Amino acid sequence: MRDYLLTLCVTAAVTYLLTGPVRKFAIATGAMPEIRARDVHREPTPRLGGIAMFFGLCAGLLVADNLQNLNGVFELSNEPRALLSGAALIWLIGVLDDKFEIDALIKLGAQMIAAGVMVMQGLTILWIPVPGVGMVSLTSWQGTLLTVALVVITINAVNFVDGLDGLAAGMVCIAAAAFFLYTYRLWYGYGIEAAAPATLFAAILMGMCVGFLPHNMHPARIFMGDSGSMLIGLVLAAGAISVTGQVDLDVLKIFEGSTREATHAALPVFIPLFLPLTIIAIPFADLVLAIVRRTWNGQSPFAADRGHLHHRLLEIGHSHSRSVLIMYFWSALIAFGVVAYSVHSASMWILLVVVALSAVGLVLLLLPRFTPRAPLWAESFVPPRYRRRQRPPQAAQAAGAAETGEITPVPALAMAQEAQAGPQPVAEERTPVPAGVNGATALGARSRFPDRRKAGSRN
Repeated sequence: MRDYLLTLCVTAAVTYLLTGPVRKFAIATGAMPEIRARDVHREPTPRLGGIAMFFGLCAGLLVADNLQNLNGVFELSNEPRALLSGAALIWLIGVLDDKFEIDALIKLGAQMIAAGVMVMQGLTILWIPVPGVGMVSLTSWQGTLLTVALVVITINAVNFVDGLDGLAAGMVCIAAAAFFLYTYRLWYGYGIEAAAPATLFAAILMGMCVGFLPHNMHPARIFMGDSGSMLIGLVLAAGAISVTGQVDLDVLKIFEGSTREATHAALPVFIPLFLPLTIIAIPFADLVLAIVRRTWNGQSPFAADRGHLHHRLLEIGHSHSRSVLIMYFWSALIAFGVVAYSVHSASMWILLVVVALSAVGLVLLLLPRFTPRAPLWAESFVPPRYRRRQRPPQAAQAAGAAETGEITPVPALAMAQEAQAGPQPVAEERTPVPAGVNGATALGARSRFPDRRKAGSRN
């Protein structure tokens, strides 16, 4: 465990320290896309954060290769080299996309090629567990097809959920933490050495996300871009493929006994296949809702809009940070709930806790709809949104005039005051400084008059 923690810390430190220089490099090379209508941020923000994350991955693998307890992973398995090869290819395509906006079909082909590179070096699904039957061996083309599908789906799921500052990195870090607990239990608890590569991948993935999050939390100073989202999606998929298709789970002797007992016992075996799908759960729901919404409105299902889940959280009153935390909550509930159920599938307490936490999550989602008002004596201790609304100055002036018997309306008073004051100087129109190297950068001052209105406002 100490070696895994050391690898995680080194990966996080390298990623964190390199993100600042990478941000300046992205600004200098012009990797700052224009703000689109559906974007939440209001100032052009540099991308290419995946560069720092890739070097963090390389540093983690290098440190693990020189540790005594983890060196055997590289000697007995070719999976770390396969991961590095596929990650280098998908990272290079992501960097080019962050700079030059590569076509979607080209990126899809690159994702398939990266998965094929890993398959050629041995990181592939060789068999799948079937309850009541045991481990079913796959043919070469079946294993390749299943591996490529899992890699492509996971990469695009992570890329799709990257919509708010810190959202994708945080959700992947949560899934990687749950995945680490599961694989470490297989390796240390059951003595399955083949689960060690997946455990190492999960630790490195956590380090990549933890090191990048301080720079990416709201307000983000840099985005990971496709070079980062596709990279962490590939690493997550590689860990699932390693522990699912490489570990011989017959040593657990879970496929013995009756069919019902074997089905309950086999639940932990399917966790590696389900756990990456916890990342897809929220994006998949968002995708289905988007298709229904756009089709109902007579639009193309592929037309971009501001109706995604994170946009809706902002519209109903959640702040940017609270929207991200709510999605963190649901991701953690699904990921750790699945892992806990795999350990004690016969316990009803786990199911009850998951149901109770789901109810808490629903209350948090609807919290802005039910904004309580604090009593008068407690208004100075609560945020302004919980205080009683104060009457505007015009309303107060009208009330005072009514008490004294005056019948002059407030608008007439205002017009009279303006006539006595004479013509007022016209305020000079403020033009924002164009965003570029003088925008939200580390090389120059921020824009003088940035638009700080909340995303989703109608003004």
